[in-house]
Amino acid sequence: MKFYRDTWAEINLDAIKWNVEKTMEHLDPSVFLFAVVKANAYGHGDLQVARAALKSGAKGLAVAFLDEAIKLRASGIDAPILVLGAIRPEDAHLAATKQISVTVHDEDWLTKACVKEDQLLNIHIKCDTGMGRIGLKTKEELQYVVRQIDQSAAFVFEGIFTHFATADERETGYMEKQLAQFRQLIDSLLVKPPFIHCSNSAATLRFKGSGCNAVRLGISMYGLTPSTDITPLLPFGLKPAFSLKSKLVQVKKLEPGEKVSYGATYEASGHEWIGTLPIGYADGWIRKLGGQDVLIDGRRVPIVGRICMDQCMVRLPKEYKPGTLATLIGRQQNQEITMEEIAKKRETINYEIPCVITSRVPRVYIQEGKIVSIVNSLL
Repeated sequence: MKFYRDTWAEINLDAIKWNVEKTMEHLDPSVFLFAVVKANAYGHGDLQVARAALKSGAKGLAVAFLDEAIKLRASGIDAPILVLGAIRPEDAHLAATKQISVTVHDEDWLTKACVKEDQLLNIHIKCDTGMGRIGLKTKEELQYVVRQIDQSAAFVFEGIFTHFATADERETGYMEKQLAQFRQLIDSLLVKPPFIHCSNSAATLRFKGSGCNAVRLGISMYGLTPSTDITPLLPFGLKPAFSLKSKLVQVKKLEPGEKVSYGATYEASGHEWIGTLPIGYADGWIRKLGGQDVLIDGRRVPIVGRICMDQCMVRLPKEYKPGTLATLIGRQQNQEITMEEIAKKRETINYEIPCVITSRVPRVYIQEGKIVSIVNSLL
């Protein structure tokens, strides 16, 4: 093992494969699927997930920032890559050099874009149809930007897209309004670009891409539902790829009245077995998760006392040996702690949980039941 602390995240690449393949089966064969690997693939590992997704049928990748795209290119990824977020216009030549497609989101960006004379820059125009984030809003803005593209030999109009604000909700009225506005903008174009896309995971699975010829598969590629509200509406079951594990490093018996952790907020009510796990808030296992269960020996056991920077303590039903496996996210025997359970405890969404498990937690990649690689940012 290429790490020296008994805490790690396991990434099941077979689950990534399943989720991508089932999505591709659900869509028309002509639809181009962008696998969204921004934010280090939602904490799963961008390079490993990108390779698995491309092998499973994804045709391109999408990231948030230029830095993420450059990292993938430097790692040998030659598939199409789209940067969904804004990049500085003075960095446009870097994107062109590395054949990275960029997003144009306002009228002035192209006038400032620095592209060398012999370069071509692939452009996707972002339309704001109701997200209130980056993007063009009107036909006039759109046509102005298209004219700028047409007037320059350096720019290629490769795509146009928007993003839904409520596709993960049962009520579809607002999404339908956004889609109608997007179609009006597309209809105003004399020439359509090769890629037209509006669907995130929720819209991809529920509405098969909403009639567009490309989709962006993000959260559901990782086996997580876009929202628990629409889980019953999904066309197939998703397989979570991420699990979080640790091992007991010490087990001790407390006497009644003895206390645990900072602030001495937990007091043993009787003779209690307390185990220590080497994971804490510096790993993204934040203090708000105090009281959350973990799985040991197929049983739920609670975290007691305040979670420390590097460690936390659990109350055990009996004595266990140091080295006993603990599952913080994932399945153990007949029990499971889901990403949604942790998100509920933290009063957030499942997207956030794997993203904030920090890089000092090694990622162990599993395929066909075997470890195929390990990424440890500390070594």
